[in-house]
Amino acid sequence: MKGRFVLGSASPRRADLLRQFGIPFEVIPSDLPETLPPGPPAEAVTALALAKARAVASRLADAVVLGADTAVVLEGKAFGKPETPEEARRMLQALRGREHLVITAVALVKAPAGPEAATHVVSRVLMRDYSDAEVEGYLASGEPFDKAGAYAVQGAGGALVADVQGCYTNVVGLPLTTTRRLLEAWGVIGTRGSS
Repeated sequence: MKGRFVLGSASPRRADLLRQFGIPFEVIPSDLPETLPPGPPAEAVTALALAKARAVASRLADAVVLGADTAVVLEGKAFGKPETPEEARRMLQALRGREHLVITAVALVKAPAGPEAATHVVSRVLMRDYSDAEVEGYLASGEPFDKAGAYAVQGAGGALVADVQGCYTNVVGLPLTTTRRLLEAWGVIGTRGSS
């Protein structure tokens, strides 16, 4: 690939997942507010991922920028990252013993202003019927506070999860199969067998 490839996200989890492709990339966070626009959750998550990628691409001359955003959705309501312990507690209590969706959108933008592409992946997650004491212990760990839905499936929060249906890395924050397909289509990485 010619030119730069940039991850427009400060998420260390996304960077760790992207490293699995074995391609060089830079990290330039978008610094956009993590606020979902109004609308159906899948559309809102996709719009925010695109906005993040566009914000970074607008500052660069020649690069492909990957933006991503993840939301936890329970009965049509999207949960972003909690800002307070009380908000995290409410999210975890609402999710307890119930199934929810995790939607991650992935967007690519060619700097500085296009072309662009975006898609999203949906996984289903069933939470255990965990106790209030478990919630308090998890809050005390500090882990919930930069995670959509107030939990990290790949961290200590995995103990709160009963089952994941669909793409596991989507729940972590970057659906690898879908991301690879996009990157192959854009020539960022070679197709399987030639990379």
